[in-house]
Amino acid sequence: SSSRQVLEQARVATEELEDMKAVAKRLEEENAELRRQARHMEKEQRSLCSRAEGLQEERLLTEGQGLREQVQAQAARMASLEVSSGTVAMVGGAGGCV
Repeated sequence: SSSRQVLEQARVATEELEDMKAVAKRLEEENAELRRQARHMEKEQRSLCSRAEGLQEERLLTEGQGLREQVQAQAARMASLEVSSGTVAMVGGAGGCV
């Protein structure tokens, strides 16, 4: 009867070991999937950062162009006022951006 108990305990221990192996394998598979997802997200983040930098440059270029146009329009208005008032004050060249 004691040998029967030992055999039963060995059987239970073997089943528990098999269960633990299955759990370990599943955890390894989940870990591998999470690592794959993390690599994908890192790649996506790099792509988004690069895109954001491009958009920032584009925005700055657009703002710069808008400011240039405003300065040129202001210079044209000033030139028009100077001509109409009969004074010619040339400050800083033509007054536009280079």
